[in-house]
Amino acid sequence: MTRVAPGVYVQAQRAMEPSVYLDPAVFEAEKSSLLSRTWQYACHSSQLPEPGDFITYEVAGESLFTMRDTDGVVRTFYNVCMHRGHQLLDGSGTRRQIVCPYHAWTYRLDGRLRSAPHAEGREGFDASEICLTAVKTEDFLGFYFVILDDTAPSMDTVYPGIRDSIAEFLPTIERMMPVARLEFRAEANWKVAIENYNECYHCKTAHKSFSKGVVLPDTYTIEPMGRCLNHRAQSSPKQYYEIDYDASPHAAEYRSFFLWPLFTFQIYPGPILNTFSWRPESVDSTPFYREWFSLEGEDSPVVRRVADEDARTTVAEDLDLVRSVQRGLASRGYRPGPLIIDPDMGLNSEHTIAAIKAWYTEEMEKGE
Repeated sequence: MTRVAPGVYVQAQRAMEPSVYLDPAVFEAEKSSLLSRTWQYACHSSQLPEPGDFITYEVAGESLFTMRDTDGVVRTFYNVCMHRGHQLLDGSGTRRQIVCPYHAWTYRLDGRLRSAPHAEGREGFDASEICLTAVKTEDFLGFYFVILDDTAPSMDTVYPGIRDSIAEFLPTIERMMPVARLEFRAEANWKVAIENYNECYHCKTAHKSFSKGVVLPDTYTIEPMGRCLNHRAQSSPKQYYEIDYDASPHAAEYRSFFLWPLFTFQIYPGPILNTFSWRPESVDSTPFYREWFSLEGEDSPVVRRVADEDARTTVAEDLDLVRSVQRGLASRGYRPGPLIIDPDMGLNSEHTIAAIKAWYTEEMEKGE
């Protein structure tokens, strides 16, 4: 994979042109190129505990489902019958086999066709040649990711060293299970949403609770590592929730690992694991999900308190910010402004926006 030299992130430059956030044709081009060629979050392993468990979702406009088969292997398929194209599954649940609702073509959990009514023995029909179309799937610390490009490099190639960095910072991550899942919708382009997430230049101004009760803003740095943005900060001495400082050597630290383009492992001081996953729906609508975890999924009043505070303050504040930016980008008076760049990659720096711009431009220049 071609890499952009990190030095470009600290060069003087301007924000991207408004059309990349506003033009529906650009969004359609992204679905068939960038969003199809990058790793996207599917689900957590705890959502598929038993053979036959499945979950459906969309990536780049394609309906997919991820399922655990009878051998315990987690597989992903395009959610379409190989007969006449009817979608096979909806929502989530458990199946002993996959039966198309249209003509009852039946597939094994590994995607192979088991039977088709009245088809056996007919000319041109060979069940052994028919299988659902698989999608490349990887387990990343108990989180499953998919990519529509079969030739794409592995996650460890795209995000070098990040798996080990996360495991070192939170050794219990593969024992963490979700205790809360919150759904939101940003009325903005997905790039507006992820740019907002990946700079803290606005934190002191817009996020009083986060800046006073979670982190010390002046310790905040963000370092690009491969296609990851690695956020670091120290815990605020005015923390609004209890921290077990003996739970981890990093209990008094904040970290976030943003995996370009649409997922973040975020670890609040505590340590409290939570995630963001964005699911672009249209050029100006981006649903996203916040999941909060505890060890073995045990109920935690502290985690629930932090999740509630985060939703009421930081997330609500960001939703107002990105909605305003989306409106402003459409103004005839707007011209892309200069990014504020700090070579030390500290709090008041938008080198991360430059990194996103470089990654975005590189992917889109490849074409479909």
